[in-house]
Amino acid sequence: MTKKTLFLTFTIAAAIMLPSCSSEPAPAPKVETEAKKEPAKPPEPVGARTPYFEAYRMARQWAPDALGLTVTAADAGDFKVADGKAGKWTVVFVSPTRKEARTFDYVVTDIGDLRKGVNVSGPQLWGGATPTAKAFSNTEFLIDSDVAYKAAAEKAADWLKTHPNQKLTMALGNSSRFAAPVWYVMWGTKASGYFAFVNAVTGQVVTQ
Repeated sequence: MTKKTLFLTFTIAAAIMLPSCSSEPAPAPKVETEAKKEPAKPPEPVGARTPYFEAYRMARQWAPDALGLTVTAADAGDFKVADGKAGKWTVVFVSPTRKEARTFDYVVTDIGDLRKGVNVSGPQLWGGATPTAKAFSNTEFLIDSDVAYKAAAEKAADWLKTHPNQKLTMALGNSSRFAAPVWYVMWGTKASGYFAFVNAVTGQVVTQ
């Protein structure tokens, strides 16, 4: 093979190989690394146990011996107390050693001066337990408000059929007349309404 032929052969081979050597691999498809953000869920009424235990964690920072005294549902803006749930819950904790009480308001959305979540008031003097208002522990609050509501509604079924759309009131408390803390569930008013007590440990409707 002559030098001219050898040079020509080398040039052709280089021309053939050049594209394959210089070509870059196709880029890999892009993989989304950021999680897709789901739209925020609109606020909705909640049962009492979630607000209670969120407030309890804050109450423990104030007083390690904090005990529950009352839990009360309230209307909040467009959120009415219904089916055992509410847009606002007010929880009062007491400290036997400090002889103080503090109020914790939980709201599902900003309402007036209250911000979404737990809002804490300053401490107040507490004179201790009375026959009608005794403190209770977390182990005595097992039945959530919506479960208590269902039990009371079954008891009041006949009355509710003839008295629809009555305002609902719900509160949890403890007194000497009952063996355990009870949910007080009332439709209408004390003068012309229907009420029932539901044991907060067993979920059973109890008599006075």
